[in-house]
Amino acid sequence: MTVLDPVSTNSDYTDNVYSGKQDHRAQVCAILEQEGSIPQHLIDTEVDWFYNVLGLDDMYFMLEAPTAVARHLTSLYGSQLSSVGQDNLISVTFQTRHESGAVFIHNSVPGVSKTEGPHFEQMIDAEYLDISVPQKAYRVESYRSRGKVSKSLDASLRTYFVNACDFVNPAPEGDAVNDIAQVSDRTFLAKATPHVLDLYGGVIAKVLCRSGPVIVSDELPNGGYRLVIGYRQRSTQGFYSAMSDLYHYYSMYSSRKYVEQFSNGVTIISLYLDLAKHAKKLTHSGAGSSSTSSNASPVLSAAIPHASIEECVAQIKKEASLLFCIPNTPFQTLFKTGELSVQEAVYANVGWIFAQHFLNRLGSEYATLAEILDPNDATDVEVLAKLKKRLRQETFTRELVLDILLRHRELIKDLYAHFAHVHYVSADSGSAVSKVADRLKADLHVSLSMTRLQDQEPLSSDELRLKITRVTTNDHDAMVMRALLDFNEHVLKTNFYQPTKVALSFRMDPGFLPAIEYPTKPYGLFLIIGNEFRGFHVRFQDVARGGIRIVRSRNAEAFSINQRTLFDENYSLASTQHRKNKDIPEGGSKGTILLNPDAQDKPFVAFEKYVDAMLDLLLTGETPGIKNRLVDRLGHNEILFFGPDEGTAGYMDWASQHARKRGAPFWKAFTTGKSQTLGGIPHDTYGMTTRSVHQYVLGIMRQLGLDESECTKLQTGGPDGDLGSNEIKISHDRTTAIVDGSGVLYDPQGIDRAELARLADARQMIQEFDTSKLSSDGFRVLVDDFQITLPDGTHVQDGLSFRNTFHVNPLAAADFFVPCGGRPESIDINNVGKLFDADGTARFKYVVEGANLFFTQDARLRLEKAGVHLFKDASANKGGVTSSSLEVLAALSLTDDEFGRLMCKQSDGSLPAFYQEYVAGVQNAIEANAAREFECLWNESKATGKSKSVLSDDLSVAIVELRKNLESTTLWDNVALRHLIMREALPARLLKEIGLDTILARVPLNYLKAIFGAYLASHFVYEYGTSPSQFAFFEFMSRYYAKADTAV
Repeated sequence: MTVLDPVSTNSDYTDNVYSGKQDHRAQVCAILEQEGSIPQHLIDTEVDWFYNVLGLDDMYFMLEAPTAVARHLTSLYGSQLSSVGQDNLISVTFQTRHESGAVFIHNSVPGVSKTEGPHFEQMIDAEYLDISVPQKAYRVESYRSRGKVSKSLDASLRTYFVNACDFVNPAPEGDAVNDIAQVSDRTFLAKATPHVLDLYGGVIAKVLCRSGPVIVSDELPNGGYRLVIGYRQRSTQGFYSAMSDLYHYYSMYSSRKYVEQFSNGVTIISLYLDLAKHAKKLTHSGAGSSSTSSNASPVLSAAIPHASIEECVAQIKKEASLLFCIPNTPFQTLFKTGELSVQEAVYANVGWIFAQHFLNRLGSEYATLAEILDPNDATDVEVLAKLKKRLRQETFTRELVLDILLRHRELIKDLYAHFAHVHYVSADSGSAVSKVADRLKADLHVSLSMTRLQDQEPLSSDELRLKITRVTTNDHDAMVMRALLDFNEHVLKTNFYQPTKVALSFRMDPGFLPAIEYPTKPYGLFLIIGNEFRGFHVRFQDVARGGIRIVRSRNAEAFSINQRTLFDENYSLASTQHRKNKDIPEGGSKGTILLNPDAQDKPFVAFEKYVDAMLDLLLTGETPGIKNRLVDRLGHNEILFFGPDEGTAGYMDWASQHARKRGAPFWKAFTTGKSQTLGGIPHDTYGMTTRSVHQYVLGIMRQLGLDESECTKLQTGGPDGDLGSNEIKISHDRTTAIVDGSGVLYDPQGIDRAELARLADARQMIQEFDTSKLSSDGFRVLVDDFQITLPDGTHVQDGLSFRNTFHVNPLAAADFFVPCGGRPESIDINNVGKLFDADGTARFKYVVEGANLFFTQDARLRLEKAGVHLFKDASANKGGVTSSSLEVLAALSLTDDEFGRLMCKQSDGSLPAFYQEYVAGVQNAIEANAAREFECLWNESKATGKSKSVLSDDLSVAIVELRKNLESTTLWDNVALRHLIMREALPARLLKEIGLDTILARVPLNYLKAIFGAYLASHFVYEYGTSPSQFAFFEFMSRYYAKADTAV
């Protein structure tokens, strides 16, 4: 019987020694004799081999009862008999589950991943490790037998012992969080030596203060290596099994491995690695030898046939962070079998996601049709909308794109090499093959499969296009593969090759976006991909700000829909934000995070990774072994400003503090919507968004002489939300219906306002409404209700469907419709007709669109054509952006000490006087801006007959374009004019506190110029309209020049 050498004689764990092993063995022999499955004369030999030669760890015998061992031994004997003459067919799989854990056993060839049969490591990940938290965690010990299961088969037995943790201190606080003696499992403490406690303690300390995995290694006395990886619990999935595939790719195997959990939320994996026998043969054969092994990994052998153990371990350490980001992909089998490297597989997964979102799905035929049809004709617009929706759904499904990629593996390798050549190899390294090889030899950051570049230079873009045309067999295949090439050509920088990362991020040049789908080209685009999510960030100006929203999916079908529309929604939200931001220096941006179907309970984990991966591309610092300097094709630094949106309102404090921890100089301004402790101005507390929306309601009433108390109103978005709760508090109308996440509340007599105010103060949904306060005609239908009969006799099949469509229900009729919440495009050209009665009368006279993108533009135009006064989101819903902009300005203007003293809630809970006065000034600015725009739109529409929805866009475009033009003029260079404009544009309280000169010295120049341009542009357009005379601006500026001269 051949015996493999153990990896280490000093494993830093106390050896498992079972004192009752001989008695255990005797009981097994007795059971086998009684059963008779193994010939009597062979029992002693087989049992002796199993107990003493096979080399199973004593833990197996300690945990498994004699009856279980007898069953395992019998199965193994039978498998050996049935495999005579078929050596490779032995299959051994045992599993035993108990209340506090499990035992798994299977045969395993060292250095080779299993592609068939039960995948025990994936089971351990899914059932025990992925779900481990301090309250319920599992540790794992795994051992490889030192002997083979068969004389002719190079396979041993791999055992896994999973057990629930018993922590010394299950809920550590203060200093105990960093005390390994407090946070450890009792079994681990009993087995670990002082050396391993010191080692793990150091890893834990780094995990607690860093994002992403902490990876260390050391050489063992026998020449093997120990690899230790620490990370936060539930910050990745499937990582344990993915790491096995990674070291198998490099023809390494583990003799033993451990997973330890700690009650401070840290997981540590420890792997004891050595080269498999076939890899050692290759290594020892010398550089000129052609010796190979039939068991060698084909990709490894082709890529670098003589890799040393040090090189392999270095690669595993670098690529572990890539697997941490995305442990499993649809290309995993190709990685397991060695057809793709880990980086090629992850790259293919990124390309798959990119292609799902950005294939030009409409085609030239759609473009031709769009040119022929009349964009102002509702019927033509409806035809185009339906065709566009169908093409996007049916042309390229996720499954079709994946199938195409799996068929073109060689093209994936070529495309990955093209990507790596640009984003790993520095720009000054030249294109010579020798320089590439030198770079790779000097610093092995790229997968060893990348050393294919030593033999030949990667194909150029033109060569790849030709090869794609030649290799693919149809247009669909070619389009998908060309999408990956588009991806390569438009990535400006990426963290793909960073030594540590938690998600993959790509700063894209938006030039690849087809103009027919995205008529206005964004300034910048980010793609972020993590294990739990995919996300985007789009902005339309260098200095830009907008919220980050979480997109959840109730089921697989909802995820499929959300996935198809994610970028389009992100683009539309950012575009709307850009139009909405016309009064402020920042342009519009928006971020979206789509949770994967199995990660619906991990919104904060996804948000953390999204932010950290974005910071990888915003920060240029370099920390050896942690963060490297990126290959930057963009050529300049960027600053992004994030704000709260759906699902992220409570995350802004963390993002700001995380940016500070990572050394971002802009950390105070990085997020808005922070708590008051960090100087934030909460929109909900001060009703910032509502102050703008309600100005439009008041403006309509003022222009038409309406009495608010006599007006009826339908509101989507309930008393639990920011906009919904404050709309209830600030208004005095007769609200007849409210739709929120919990259901529908309706009363044609007017919903009891005192009860609504109570819910708004408590931020509770209408499910908490006291229904005794409804009239006899009123009702409440919740989403979980079934088979409900309304007071008028109408039958409601289920509450969820009723809630989702109530805004187009005939009962939903009122003077005003004020959407304060709801999904984008809730009303589009396909259902807008349901807002009209049979005689063609619209059910609403006035619409103020508080919720972003609640209506599509064609739906708005249809309503306005019918006589509805409608003010769209980009005009009405801009109070929050004004508040956030002034919050950013304070953060940029004040030092850390000043900011803490003037803008942050103090330790006694009080708010500084400066803060309160500053917030009051913000509220006044919001109302003044909203009133100016309302009057401009009302007057322009009255004078020209144009739709207010169109005028809103015209107004935004006019201001944004003028602002852009002003920033490139010499107006800023006129010091007297500059000072005059900035004194008018900047908050009076801030000027009083630190003075104009200080603000001009501290705030970034591009931000100051943006303030200057935004103020002049918005005030000019609001005064002179969207089509001023050619002398209007001269007249406008003459007044300012005169003031400036007087001031001098």
